This record gives sequence, structure tokens and C-alpha cells, in this order.
Amino acid sequence: MNTPTLSGLTKRLIRDETITSEVAQQATAAAHESKRPLPLCLIDAGAKSLDIAAADEFGSPLLNLGSIELNPALREVVDKKLVEKHFALPIFKRGNRLFIAVADPTNLHGLDEIKFNTGLSTEAIVVEADKLAVGVEAFLKDSEEDISESLGGLDDDDLDLELENPDEAKPVEQTNDVDEAPIVKFVNKILLDAIKIGASDIHFEPYEKAYRVRYRTDGILKEVARPPTNLASRLSARLKVMSQMDISERRIPQDGRIKMKISKTRAIDFRVNTLPTLFGEKIVLRILDPSSAKLGIDALGYEDDQKKLYLDALKQPQGMILVTGPTGSGKTVSLYTGLNILNTKEVNISTAEDPVEINLEGINQVNVNTKVGLGFAEALRSFLRQDPDIVMVGEIRDLDTASIAIKAAQTGHMVMSTLHTNSAPETLTRLLNMGVPTFNVATTVSLIIAQRLARRLCPSCKQPDDIPKPILEEEGMMDIGIPPEEFELYKPIGCDKCTDGYKGRVGVYEVVRITPAISRIIMEGGNSIEIADAAKKAGFNDLRISALRKTAQGLTSLAEANRVTKD
Repeated sequence: MNTPTLSGLTKRLIRDETITSEVAQQATAAAHESKRPLPLCLIDAGAKSLDIAAADEFGSPLLNLGSIELNPALREVVDKKLVEKHFALPIFKRGNRLFIAVADPTNLHGLDEIKFNTGLSTEAIVVEADKLAVGVEAFLKDSEEDISESLGGLDDDDLDLELENPDEAKPVEQTNDVDEAPIVKFVNKILLDAIKIGASDIHFEPYEKAYRVRYRTDGILKEVARPPTNLASRLSARLKVMSQMDISERRIPQDGRIKMKISKTRAIDFRVNTLPTLFGEKIVLRILDPSSAKLGIDALGYEDDQKKLYLDALKQPQGMILVTGPTGSGKTVSLYTGLNILNTKEVNISTAEDPVEINLEGINQVNVNTKVGLGFAEALRSFLRQDPDIVMVGEIRDLDTASIAIKAAQTGHMVMSTLHTNSAPETLTRLLNMGVPTFNVATTVSLIIAQRLARRLCPSCKQPDDIPKPILEEEGMMDIGIPPEEFELYKPIGCDKCTDGYKGRVGVYEVVRITPAISRIIMEGGNSIEIADAAKKAGFNDLRISALRKTAQGLTSLAEANRVTKD
């Protein structure tokens, strides 16, 4: 029988924790043959502990784990899954060296995996197995408590959100990180709170030394949470799984959608986009509430004459209605409000959107997908072969789409769409700059709506505002068509029912019908300034006057009117 080596005998001791007298004799012979001293653990295996054996054989330092205080900051350095998997506990860090407490220094695979995941060089320190077990258990428990504590107090009774199609929300193999209870509860709470306060967007933003979550409420971003930076990857993984994205892909932007059921009768859609940044993936969720499209035109804030212009244009059998404004100005709600008015059993309505934001029954909605060759122009061509009455195009972006939309409006269809311009007159010149012939623009476009959203003053805390007459004159308040003695000027104060004195938003509109005078200016190649002058002479209020009228009516403040309309 071959005589065991000292290394083999010590590994056997580590594995079995026992050595017979026969093995001890073999060890003595091996030591004599190799001219090496016999390890202490093999001199009297029953009297010496396993940690001494490991430290002695492999030249690792030996440490009494119970005599040191663990650094809680190391929980952010090493993932708790690795600690649990390899039974290896980080105890301190010096520069780029991470010292790991282990009972078995032969587990090089575990040390290498920790090294790969942390980017630090690892060094093993042998400790007693029983004390290591206590330390690992405390590390895992404290990590869970730290996550819950750092994510804030989570009330289980409030976390009633659930995926409407949970089986469809797992496109890739999930890791346990994605399903950790604190992470799931935190994400659900963020979504639920955003819905409760009426936020329009949620931003999850990773930075080098911080991670923040912000809500866009009434058009203004507000920070609501600062989870630990080491949770960034787990938060993004959870959101990507909910959005049916590939959680293994972190190099390119992705688009997804979450449909959350918050009650038996109400569901909320979230449009989700990820963006790889320097320190992780930024994720933005746009909250899409289908009920917002069913508010009715009276709730949108149109002046009486503006509402009449919109309703009259919707009654026309053909023509083009364009809604313009920056992102987040409520264009989609305005369009869907019009579609709801037109949505009857007698008409065929088709929409091409990127993406479909609000699902409406009775309307044929198409998600454009340029990757497979389905753009706005292709969808429009198909619509015209499907016997449409009303066509809605999410956005006119190029000449091809504009030409087909105008052709549809000229052949007996009502066409509704959006453009990204700052005012109604600029919308017409934008079409001309795209290359649309002047005759087509002048004869096809029937109505243009430019809009903004201003924060509405909180009715519970707003107070009268005494603004001097010279300032009112300077701001243009004397030219809005409302007598000064009828002004109801208020200023924001702030209370527990609002945010900085504002609660909700009100629409500010410029509604321009294409009159014969405006058509002549277009045909003659006039610019947006000439068109604006003609619109003003025809009695169409621009955005500035509309905002000041909202101020005079006490719906918003002068400061807010300046924010959304003044250059």
C-alpha cells in the first residue's frame, strides 16, 4: 500500500475530521521520508482542531473570528449569494485586497469566483468552522435586514400590485436576486405610490456613489428614495423581468411594458425603457392610465371657443387635425379624447403608434416596429386598404408619412396626428420644410392644436396674490380679453394635500382653424410669423394669452404661466 503524503493526510483530516492511529503512523513515516516536520494536527489529531490543521498545512494565517468585529460595509462588496454558496465570509479589506474567512482553504473555486465578482484580489484566512457558521448566518441575516431597512418601511397591506400576466413576465431564466422579497416589495411600493400621487414618470437612476428614484409629478421631478448603490443591479433585474426584457442584456437600450393589476376593475400600464449609463442601467417608466383618455373634453381645460373649434373639426367627414407640443404635454390624451368622441359602432378607426400607450376597445391599434419594416408609412398604406373612416398616426416624422397622411385626408378620411413643434404656426411651416407641397398643406389641414400643461393651484391652500398693476401690464395681462376687475390672482402656499402649492395640471392651448386668409399665406410661401399674425387677427389666442387667462381665472399662478409659455 502506498504511503499517504502529508498534504493528502491533512486534506483527509479536513474532510473527515478524524485520523486513526494507523494513519498517524503513516504520517510519521511520510514526514521522515520527506524530511519535513509533522504538522501539529497529525501529532495528536484528537487534541488539535481542524482549523489548526488547515492553517498549518496550507500556510494560511489563523484567526479567532470571535475576537474581531465585522465591517458592515463589506455587505456591499460581496454578494450574499456568494457568501452562502461558498461558506466564505469577507472580514476586512485593504486597498484592492479582500481577506476572506474560510474553514477550507482548498476551496479555490470559491475564492476565484469572489475575486471575479468583486474585482479584488482575495486572500484566505482560516477560522474555526463553528465560528464561521455563526458569522455567515449573521452576515446573511443582516444583509436581508439592511435591504429592508434601507428600502424603507414596507407595509405588506399596501403592496397589492400584481402582474396581470405573471406567466408572461419571465422571458429568461431568473436568478434568486430578482425574486428577493425586499426588492419585490420595494419596486411594488414605488409603483403603487407613484399611482397614488398621480405621477406621470418614474426614474431609476444609478450613479457612482448614489442611486436615486424620482417621480415626475405635475411636470416636475422630485426625489423620493435613495436605495443603496449595491442594489442597482437587482432593482434593474426586477424591473426588466416585469417588463419582459432580457435581463442578461445590459449593453443596449431595451423597451418593455408592464401591465399591473391594482384592483379587480383597474389596471395600469407602464411603458418601460432602459438605457446603459456609466454606472449601470437607468430605467424610466411612463405611467399610462387608460382612464385618463376617458375624462371627456370638458376636463382638459379648453376655453369654450377652443372646445367648439375642436368639436367642429371632429364632425368633418375629412381633413387633418394636428396636435403639437413637447414630450409630456398631453398630446396623446387630447388625441384619444377626440377618438373617444368619434368611436361609435358606425365607424372604422385605425391607429399607428410607437408604442400604443392606451388600449381602447373598438379601435384597431397597431404598434409600429421599424426593425421588421413596419413604420408609420407602411401602417398607413395598409390602413388605406382596410376601408378606414378615421386614421390616427402617432407622429409625422418624415415626408413619406406626411405625404400618405395628406393623401388619406384628401380622399375622404379624417386623419389625426402629432408633430413636435412649439406653436400652431410653426407646425404649418414644419410640414412645408419637410417637402409637402403648399397646396396640399393649405387644402388638407383643418385644425392645429398646440398645447402645454401648467400646474394647477391647490384649492385647499392657495391664497390671493396682490400683483402690482405695472407688472401685470408688463406681463401682458391687460390684453387677454378679461377685465382687470374680474381677475382672480392666487399664489401657491403648500399643504399636506399638494406639492409646493400645486395639485394636478391644467391644459394650456392654442387652437387655430385654417381660415382662407391663413391658406393664402401658406400658398404664397409665408413664414410662421405671418401665419401667427393672421391667426391673431382671426381671434385665435396663442399659448401665452391662454396661459395668462388661466392665471386670471385663478387656476394657476403667474409664475407657472411664465414657466410654461414665456421665453
